[in-house]
Amino acid sequence: MNVACWGHFGVPVLLFPTGAADFLDHERFLMLHKLEPLIDAGRIKVYTCDAITADGWLNGTAHPAHKSWMQASFDRYLVNELLPHIQDDCGGTTGIIAAGASIGAYNAVAAACRHPEWFSRVIAMSGTYDFDRWMNGFKDANYYFSQPLYFVPRLEGPELDALRQVHFVIASGQGRAEAPDESRRMAEVLSARGVPVDLQIWGRDVHHDWPTWRTWLPHFLDIAT
Repeated sequence: MNVACWGHFGVPVLLFPTGAADFLDHERFLMLHKLEPLIDAGRIKVYTCDAITADGWLNGTAHPAHKSWMQASFDRYLVNELLPHIQDDCGGTTGIIAAGASIGAYNAVAAACRHPEWFSRVIAMSGTYDFDRWMNGFKDANYYFSQPLYFVPRLEGPELDALRQVHFVIASGQGRAEAPDESRRMAEVLSARGVPVDLQIWGRDVHHDWPTWRTWLPHFLDIAT
C-alpha cells in the first residue's frame, strides 16, 4: 500500500483516491497544485493513499463476499497502519481531515464513521454511498459495517458521542454524472443522529469531474484550517 506526503507542518489531511485509482490520483489530476498555497503556508500536511476499489467494489468478476472482505481488510489497514503512521509523522497530533471525491468520498465518510476518534472533519465531494447495486442482494457483517447508511442509524453510546465530534461537509453538484440524492441521503442519516453536517448541493453546471473537485477542496480546506 503506497502513501505519499506533501508539506512540512499543519493539519493532516488524508486524501482517498477516486474510483479505481491509486495514491498518485490527486497529483496526476493537479489537485496538489491547487493545494500548494495551503501546503506552503504550513496550514495543511497532505497524505495520499492507495485504495482497494479495483479489487473490491468495482471488480465485476468477484463474489460480493470478496468485495466486502476487501473493504474490511482496507479498514484494518487504515486503523492499524496508516492512521498511526500519520499521527506519528505529525508529532502525535490527532484530528485528521479525511477527504475524497466519488468513491473517495465514501472512503472518507466510512473511515470517520467507523473510527471517529481519529478525525476532526470530513470533506466528501460527489460521493457514491449506496453499494447495494454491486452486491446482488448479498449482505454480511463486513458489508454492514462498511456501509454508514446501514450502521450509523444504529450507533449508540460512546461511539455515537465520538462521531458527534466530527464535522462533515457533504457536497454534490447537479450536473453530469452527479448523484445529489445519495449525498442528501448520507447527510440525512448523519444529521438524524446529531452529527454536524454541512450539506451543499451546487448547480446543474457543476459536474462529476476534477475541475469541480479542484475548486471545492481548496475552498473547504481554507475554511477548515
